[in-house]
Amino acid sequence: MSRFWSDVVKGLKPYVPGEQPKLANLVKLNTNENPYGPSPQALEAIRAATDESLKLYPDPNAEQLKLAIAKYHGIESKNVFVGNGSDEVLAHIFLGLLKQSRPILFPDITYSFYPVYCGLYQVSFETIALADDFSIRVGDYAKPNGGIIFPNPNAPTGCLLPLADIERLLQSNPDSVVVIDEAYVDFGGESAIPLIAKYPNLLVVQTLSKSRSLAGLRVGFAAGHADLIEALERVKNSFNSYPLDRLAIAGAVAAYEDREYFEKTCRAVIASRETLVGELKVLGFEVLPSAANFIFVRHPQHDAEKSALALRRRSIIVRHFKLPRIEQFLRITVGTDEQCAALIAALTEILG
Repeated sequence: MSRFWSDVVKGLKPYVPGEQPKLANLVKLNTNENPYGPSPQALEAIRAATDESLKLYPDPNAEQLKLAIAKYHGIESKNVFVGNGSDEVLAHIFLGLLKQSRPILFPDITYSFYPVYCGLYQVSFETIALADDFSIRVGDYAKPNGGIIFPNPNAPTGCLLPLADIERLLQSNPDSVVVIDEAYVDFGGESAIPLIAKYPNLLVVQTLSKSRSLAGLRVGFAAGHADLIEALERVKNSFNSYPLDRLAIAGAVAAYEDREYFEKTCRAVIASRETLVGELKVLGFEVLPSAANFIFVRHPQHDAEKSALALRRRSIIVRHFKLPRIEQFLRITVGTDEQCAALIAALTEILG
């Protein structure tokens, strides 16, 4: 049937998500899901919303959720855009803000959905090489561009760019939109959202999939100047007026209201990460500094792909990328302490 495809579809190289295997007793450390469940308050809110009102459309503006996000971050609801997961929010950003006459810039090692969006929306781009230590050098982005985007912490490296460097980046690119994708910021970073009042070209994207354990609910948002938000609203309302359903809105609002549970689980993930990093270093692994709920590691004497396959045979799944510069790295999600212990035991056996 490919003879009916459009030229755009023929040229697409779709994003490949992390594997979601259906195996019993699996230690699943490959998709950066939170090992702890959602807030009990969020689950109760979802249950309460499961009633006859589902016959009605949800609020197309999701105003209740925008207000909850705005209150949490100390901004106004006019500065918040919400969507069906941060991937949808990012898609609207690429079409509504980053489709410019000049190429956009992002790192050579980063979230692999960015070039996919460029292919879908025919956005020209240029990749900027990370430093040898896999850090982002903001000075390399001081060149004509149609926009800048990268995750902070970066993915799949986990490396964090300090807010002072993000400010330098914004100051050197006043005529370009700078998008900071903060999917993992709650595990050790500092959000750039407070900077949106000072920089009208800054857009910050977050998700409830990671730190709020709601990957299955699909909720994401962007925070920025009202002019940037209006561009995203125009795209959204030309695409899908109702991206968030009633259950998603109810659960997300409750998750923001349960700050205590959110902070407790983030602390638990961070503590497990630091323990895991120490144990991996004892085994001889090189570990990049991570501010995320995953770590990026390599072993100087052991091939990463072979190690990933050996772990899989022991029902432990981690992520391996067959990509330039990082083909000898494994990305390992921080699981529960029991899952991390199983990983260390398996690696100790594999490394001999």
